Amino acid sequence: MDVLIIKWVHILSSMFLFGTGMGTAFFKFTTDLSRNVPAMAIVNRRVVLADWLFTTPTVIVQPVSGFVLAALYGYPLDSPWLVASVLMYVVAGGCWLPVVYLQIRMRNDCDRALATGEPLPDRYWHDLNKWVWLGVPAFFAMLATLYLMVYKPTFD
Repeated sequence: MDVLIIKWVHILSSMFLFGTGMGTAFFKFTTDLSRNVPAMAIVNRRVVLADWLFTTPTVIVQPVSGFVLAALYGYPLDSPWLVASVLMYVVAGGCWLPVVYLQIRMRNDCDRALATGEPLPDRYWHDLNKWVWLGVPAFFAMLATLYLMVYKPTFD
């Protein structure tokens, strides 16, 4: 097994994971601020689609390629930086799962409002607030994971 190919896959998937998250969050949040329901409906649909197409596969590829790299490089699985990176990844994932649910529900609310001409329910704005507050720790956990992946500190 070529370590450079695995490393490339690992780095590429981290770019897709972080990049898709940042890009979709930016477009969803800024479109929601416009309160333009037709635009919000389109963006919410695309955010949910992007999560299924890009984020979901990379959520699987990251730990698999990471553990393969650790084995190939001979890093003990109890290395402090590796344990910390897995912990940060779990924190980010723990935030991402409810975010996916909220995104689907907000997408459905937008589609319903668009179809009926009724305003968005109050629940939409409460869900958006939860979405933002779940995104903050997920963002910092992903930054920490990337830092740990690159620098591999010893914590001495």
